[in-house]
Amino acid sequence: MHWQARVQDETFRPPISVQPAIAIADRMQLIQSDKKRVVVGLGLTGRSTMRFFQRMGLPFVAGDTRESIPDMASLREEFPDVQFHFGQALVDVCPDASDIYLSPGLAVDLPDIVALTERGARVSGDLDLFMAQVSEPVFAISGSNAKSTVTTLLGQMIAAAGKSVGVGGNLGKPMLDLLEAKHDCYVLELSSFQLERAAPAKFAAAALLNVSADHMDRHKTLVEYHRVKQSLFAATEVAVFNRQDPLTEPLQRSGMALRSFGWQSSGMADFCVAIHDGREMICRGVTPLLGVDELRLPGRHNVLNVMAALAMADAAEIALQAAIDAAKSFTGLAHRCELVANIDGVAFINDSKATNVGACIAALQGFAQPSAKIVLIAGGQTKSADFAPLAKVLESIPCELVLLGEGAEAIAQACRSDNNSGNNISNNSKLRIHFANSMEDAVARAGRVAGAGDIVLLSPACASFDMYSGFAERGDAFKAAVNALASGGQN
Repeated sequence: MHWQARVQDETFRPPISVQPAIAIADRMQLIQSDKKRVVVGLGLTGRSTMRFFQRMGLPFVAGDTRESIPDMASLREEFPDVQFHFGQALVDVCPDASDIYLSPGLAVDLPDIVALTERGARVSGDLDLFMAQVSEPVFAISGSNAKSTVTTLLGQMIAAAGKSVGVGGNLGKPMLDLLEAKHDCYVLELSSFQLERAAPAKFAAAALLNVSADHMDRHKTLVEYHRVKQSLFAATEVAVFNRQDPLTEPLQRSGMALRSFGWQSSGMADFCVAIHDGREMICRGVTPLLGVDELRLPGRHNVLNVMAALAMADAAEIALQAAIDAAKSFTGLAHRCELVANIDGVAFINDSKATNVGACIAALQGFAQPSAKIVLIAGGQTKSADFAPLAKVLESIPCELVLLGEGAEAIAQACRSDNNSGNNISNNSKLRIHFANSMEDAVARAGRVAGAGDIVLLSPACASFDMYSGFAERGDAFKAAVNALASGGQN
């Protein structure tokens, strides 16, 4: 059964209650008590946590599951008095730890973490520390896809209204580093990994953009992933959800105001698209705000993202005209449906940030046209993803596939017409599949099969770590290959 249909199934009933890592009232103890703190994971979030404790004058030790890290010298220079543990069993070196601050990149069920919690240690994250410190309004955004786009756009809308805003979290600056400067409010992008280790947070407004299966290697089931995402709404004052996606609707609605966005009209405080004087307009209720044709963001899916940002700006009581002006000027972020070049009438789009199936589907549907073909470049680390939903979407879109990386065969297997092992498997006999051994090879193959008016879309539906350090390096490799193709003067 496709995940969207499961909300109607009696077997799919995500639990309403959310068990926080700590009670909300206990948050202040994190920065007031003289506990034995351990920061685990020394990436961007871990270092920002260490900087926070250092500024507060609170003692801590730090560790990492790796034996060493590349920039050890700079770490010791920044934290000369900190005791570090690398690649050692924390339960042995920190047996009496009371508070563990676990970086999002590390799973909460690591054996060492489980062993320490069994001894009474409490697991928290940077969100708990952040919310214990701020008194200004905090606006939170989560979802399987488009978090960074909506977070950045909302930040620009608030800035356009003349307010000082700190924007970060899972995007750009770690949230604790935002506290180094004073702001009127904060906009945070939050991942499921950040939410799963935090107590419910009293956000001024929170938006859940979409929910599709992602990080199944960590969350194991869609039910658990959905539960974690829903924790975003547990204590928020205003909940913003996507009417196109039932899984984003708050499971608990008491004590909160509601805003929503979607294609069809709804309540007077909600955002939709409607035809006014023959023109497609984004509206608040029945009031037209701006034309869809005025947006500089490409793709139909980005219309929903603009509506989400407008709904959050409205919840934040930002002047709508300032928000509208910001939406009109926003061109998007690198590696997210980014137009790289137009070569002989073929548009080359970099959507390397599409690291899951839902993001790839959104891009495909956003760019699909009956008269044009999409040549999709996909593949990478699968994160235990199910590619059957992608295969189903490809049945209705003129498309060819160019596959590379670890996930190439898994995607091909879901799309092959001779695979009839289940109801969700595609029977798309018209889909042509090509295999590439590098990004340069993938772009060259895509260029050869694309014609004028077509789109070559890098939207991998997979993580990048099989071949690259991250989605940005993968996107840069795509752009370099496209630019090399352009300089050759042919496709």
